[in-house]
Amino acid sequence: MNSHPDWLQIHQGDAPLIVSFPHTGTELPDELAGHFVSPWLARRDADWWVHELYAFARELGATTVRTAVSRSVIDVNRDPSGASLYPGQNTTGLCPTTTFDNQPLYRAGHEPDDAEIARRRDTYFAPYHAALAAQIARLRQRHPTVVVYDAHSIRSRIPHLFDGELPQFNIGSAGPTGEPDTSCDNALTDVVENLCALSGLGHVRNGRFKGGWITRHYSDIPGGVHTLQMELGCRGYMHEPAPADVDEHSWPTPYDPIHAAPVRDTLQQVLRACLDFAMRAIPSQKPAHPCADSSPGADT
Repeated sequence: MNSHPDWLQIHQGDAPLIVSFPHTGTELPDELAGHFVSPWLARRDADWWVHELYAFARELGATTVRTAVSRSVIDVNRDPSGASLYPGQNTTGLCPTTTFDNQPLYRAGHEPDDAEIARRRDTYFAPYHAALAAQIARLRQRHPTVVVYDAHSIRSRIPHLFDGELPQFNIGSAGPTGEPDTSCDNALTDVVENLCALSGLGHVRNGRFKGGWITRHYSDIPGGVHTLQMELGCRGYMHEPAPADVDEHSWPTPYDPIHAAPVRDTLQQVLRACLDFAMRAIPSQKPAHPCADSSPGADT
């Protein structure tokens, strides 16, 4: 019998790879649904269909951790203290009050206050990170090295967040210091970047999206935990309307497996490369991962 809540979906694999899906959820708790301007707006910025795009991960023996709750309720890939992960840039917070296009998410007077944010952090954020930390600890008992791969996507053109069109593959390996390649060994990032380059679909390494809370918080290279974020432009696996045409009738479009095939093929190579790296890498020391015995965000 599962001890975790229904919205928290965990599949345990035996390979030294964890794929995290922090933004694919669309569920709105009954007590909050009426607080939003509309259910569609509260779901619009989900990483649509990403968990379906990566369905092959289980076949590789990967562990997957996913929340079914919308990121508009609470974003489990943000610093639990509320501090911005991208100072000086437009972004959304722990409990977002605006969309990616800077539209209000809440009806006037229904924005979450400090007490409500704390409640959501206890109810949704903490269980997700307890599960992720537990899976890291479990796999570290079996493998000297584990890769945590954080899977994301976003509409390719969002003027409020970035200029122009986002590259198809956005590799994030910036760790707690915000410097390049501090969340994983450079050798892993090099291989992943090369695979993305070979796709011919466009890529960037530590560009607009360098890696969120999960990438930065769980990285422990000396302890054998390497973390990497992949942010995809949605256009690679679904058909995107122009930014001005995004409304409840046009978005989201369905997942298109035929259209997605080139991106999916590259992602399969990427996850295999993560597995190969984990199987070959030898950490400089082998302590228990510190997250296993601490509460989420204890070091913020």
